[in-house]
Amino acid sequence: MKYDIVINGGGMVGQAFALSMANANYSIAIIEPNNPNPALTEEFHTRVSAITPKSEQLLKDIGAWGLIQRKHAFTDTNVWDQNSHGALEFHAKDESLDYLGHIIENDAIQSALFTALKKTNVDFIKAKLENIKKTDNGYQVILDNSEQLECELLIASDGARSRIRELSAIEFSEHNYQQKAIVCNIKSPNGFKDTTWQRFLSDSIIALLPLSDTQASIVWSAKNSLADELIALDDHEFAKRLSAGVEYRFGEFEVLSSIQAFPLIERSSKEYVRENLVLIGDAAHNIHPLAGQGVNLGFADVAELSSQLFRSDKSLANYSVLRQYARARRLDNELMAKTMTGLNWIYKENNEPLRWLRGFGMNIINETPALKSFLQKHALGNS
Repeated sequence: MKYDIVINGGGMVGQAFALSMANANYSIAIIEPNNPNPALTEEFHTRVSAITPKSEQLLKDIGAWGLIQRKHAFTDTNVWDQNSHGALEFHAKDESLDYLGHIIENDAIQSALFTALKKTNVDFIKAKLENIKKTDNGYQVILDNSEQLECELLIASDGARSRIRELSAIEFSEHNYQQKAIVCNIKSPNGFKDTTWQRFLSDSIIALLPLSDTQASIVWSAKNSLADELIALDDHEFAKRLSAGVEYRFGEFEVLSSIQAFPLIERSSKEYVRENLVLIGDAAHNIHPLAGQGVNLGFADVAELSSQLFRSDKSLANYSVLRQYARARRLDNELMAKTMTGLNWIYKENNEPLRWLRGFGMNIINETPALKSFLQKHALGNS
């Protein structure tokens, strides 16, 4: 079977790219062995994203935003530090905005994208990519069901352990933080005030991402030994540790879901493009979840690549056009990755001079409107 574009990976970023190209008369296939349309239940799922206004605009442009079944807007972000008097507060009203972003379950975004794609001619192929072979005009793609596809442009949106990246022998740098991110959903008797909260502790970082007035998803980033200790606790003991970790600002938490953990490893591909081949999303870069920016970077890849392809009057997989995408995205992605690594180091170190400097710096930012506005605009994707 011949296609113009074959996308390996039918997650949020892969489906978003397919949808962004679907109305341009290209023949497109998505290879995805798992269910590309996850069912939503009454309970919130534990994997969520903080979607910026820039990502929201992309999802609106491709016709998926209005199909997202539930999303919770947040108007403020509060950060405070256990080991200093430092605090940061960001407010939507300071930028003349109604909100800073939305906390949305990943499954809800993916389901909306799938619903939109059902109205297009994009094919979903339930299989695993087994191998790829470069041809004169693109790629031959061999699947584990013995089916073979041909395409002019091959897109790797197959995650941090990208099979296409591996088969193409594209090198990547890797930084293992020796940490795990613990995720679960919780309930607070006091509510979260449409605010995302982050507290930096001596040994970990807690983020609270509101899913409703009284429910939130948490991401607790901790060194491996502490993470293993925390996930071994029963729900009641875990809730007590979490409540204490944020100074009982929200009352006594109740755990509403299973408690899961995954290792934190930052990866950055040395190449984003080859002839007839493009890496997007986590296949090209994945970062520390400190600021919840991961999928926003992937959606920015989608916006940039589709824009470059639409603007070009050259052939679909023209290498110079693909290189323009790579140049445009690499700086932003690597800057975000290095920022997250730097912030993680700053808050991990707890010697007295650095603690003082950290608190002083946070307060200076908080009291300097121009500087705070610059940082806020960067976080919103408007840099």
